[in-house]
Amino acid sequence: MKFFNYKRVPYAEIRAFSVHILTASGSFLAFLGVVAAAEHRFVDMFWWLGLALAVDGIDGPIARKVRVKEVLPNWSGDTLDNVIDYVTYVLLPAFALYQSGMIGEPWSFLAAGAIVVSSAIYYADMGMKTDDYFFSGFPVVWNMVVFTLFVIDASEITASVVVFVSVLLTFMPINFLHPVRVRRLRPLNLAVFAAWSVLSVYALLLHFDTPAWVVAGVVGTGLYLYGIGFVLQVFPKIGRG
Repeated sequence: MKFFNYKRVPYAEIRAFSVHILTASGSFLAFLGVVAAAEHRFVDMFWWLGLALAVDGIDGPIARKVRVKEVLPNWSGDTLDNVIDYVTYVLLPAFALYQSGMIGEPWSFLAAGAIVVSSAIYYADMGMKTDDYFFSGFPVVWNMVVFTLFVIDASEITASVVVFVSVLLTFMPINFLHPVRVRRLRPLNLAVFAAWSVLSVYALLLHFDTPAWVVAGVVGTGLYLYGIGFVLQVFPKIGRG
C-alpha cells in the first residue's frame, strides 16, 4: 500500500493515522457487542461496550499528544469519534433494550426507536454544550441509563418512565454534567463517577446477580450524575470560588 510506504510517508503521519485506527477499533468492539446482544448475552455485550468506552477515553489524549489534527488535517478525528459515540452510546444500548424486551411489546421497540431518533437529532445540535462545558439537554448517555436498568432489573413501568422522560429531556434547556470537563465540584464529580464505574464493573462480574448495596450504590451515584447538572444550574453559586 502506497500510504504506508515507509520511504514516502513520514513517521509522524503513520503514528497519527494509527490513532485514527485506534478510534475506529471501537466500531468493531461495538459490533461484537451487537452479536452478543443478538444472542441475549447481555453481560458479554456490556463488557465489549466497556472496552469500546475505554478506547474512547484514551484516544483523545493520545491524539493531542501526537498532534493528529496538525499532521493529518484532511482526516477528521471529531467526525470519526461522533460515529463511534453514536454506535456505542446510543445504537448498541437501544438494541440491547429492544432485545431484552424489558418494556414489553411493542413498547421496547418504540422505546428503542425513540432513543435512536432523538439521539441522532441531538448529535446535530451545534449548541449541545454550554460555555462552562455542561451538556444542554440529556446528553444521550444511553449506555449508562440502559446498564443501570439492567442492574436494578427494572420493571416495565420503571424502564418506560426512565427512557421516555430522558428522551423528552434531550430537547429541554436543562444542564447535564460532563464529569471531566465541568470545573464546578470537579473532584466530587470525578469521585462519584469513579464509584459508579467500580460498582458497575462489580455488577458485571456478578452477572447482574447484584446484592442490594451494589444496586443502591449504582442507583445513588447514577442519580447524582444524572441530576447534579440541573442542581448547579438552579443554584449557580454552588461550586464556585
